[in-house]
Amino acid sequence: MEFNFSTANEIHFGPGIARSLSDFLPDQSGRCFVLTGSSPERHREVMNNLSNKGKQVETASVVSEPNVETINSLVRQATLFNPEVVIGIGGGSVLDAGKAIAALISNPGDPLDYLEVVGKGLPLAHPAIPYMAIPTTAGTGSEVTRNSVIGVPEKGVKVSLRSPSMLPCWAVVDPELTYQLPHPIAAYTGMDALIQCFEVYLSRYANPITDGIALEGLGRAARSLRKVCSNTLNPEAKEDMCVASLCSGIALANAKLGAVHGFAGPIGGMIDAPHGALCASLLLPVIRMNAEIANRRDPGGTISIKLDQVAKVLTGNTSANAHYAIAWIDSLIKDLPLQSLADLGFQSSQIPQAVEMAAKSSSMKGNPVDLELADLHEILQECLEIH
Repeated sequence: MEFNFSTANEIHFGPGIARSLSDFLPDQSGRCFVLTGSSPERHREVMNNLSNKGKQVETASVVSEPNVETINSLVRQATLFNPEVVIGIGGGSVLDAGKAIAALISNPGDPLDYLEVVGKGLPLAHPAIPYMAIPTTAGTGSEVTRNSVIGVPEKGVKVSLRSPSMLPCWAVVDPELTYQLPHPIAAYTGMDALIQCFEVYLSRYANPITDGIALEGLGRAARSLRKVCSNTLNPEAKEDMCVASLCSGIALANAKLGAVHGFAGPIGGMIDAPHGALCASLLLPVIRMNAEIANRRDPGGTISIKLDQVAKVLTGNTSANAHYAIAWIDSLIKDLPLQSLADLGFQSSQIPQAVEMAAKSSSMKGNPVDLELADLHEILQECLEIH
């Protein structure tokens, strides 16, 4: 057995903790470049905390999933300000943009020089400047991962900028920031957390530490995902989903994902749909295919045993097997405000392109079983038949 494990330098968790974020920054971090979503006023109290502590603050908004053009523009703005720390407060798009900006300030040049798949894939020669990630959704786990997903519209793909130095120095996780999430966003970001825990646990790159973390996150998501999408605020369920998201990010940063994310990246570059919603629409056919192939090639083997363990965690039934997991997830998806792959805008004519790109994706390398091109085609065809 041989593996490596790393995560954010510091993780701070607790309701209301974001109001004291300046306490986590060293005194010499006086110039803060702060990224928010489309409504910076939502975080005025957080930014006032920085100003009141003598920090110089420059703000910028990330209004959609980041692409090369928006990253270039934000890097130019940040470079003129010359920050000592970058802070991202928002959903996965904001946090990913912040990681990219912190890295590219100290590694000048075209982002395509460093991007995987469609770029040159050059390593980042210099460490990213210190970055603080403050999530306002519970799902992506971006606050504790070492990559940033960036769209390349002219190529119709989303790919990663990746480096160990991109792990945030501080992850500040405040469940109160997720209290007002609209139900659809709570649903698809929550599904992303659940799926990431699920895929990392089954990943061929899993290790004992990621197994334990992924199962903890999976159990919390299973018991609380429906609750955070109800009309009654449930603080305990909100905390559960923030922990699940954190677990999913820590785990995936140390083991690859699988076919769900292998498909979601390329398809996300082809159609305009939220990442978590895409993942949810792909989940059931991927599980069925993986379970069928694992049972055929190695009945009673490690993957089948792990699928049974997932079923036990999801259902709370100590006798459950993979079939129970599939039925439970099917029921969950029907209970949540989610859309099918077809409703999200994917069409059968796009299957060949999606299969070709997914087969080359980094996440697909972590899938627990080898999938042939015909298997990938069958998965997408089944996804389009689900309504």
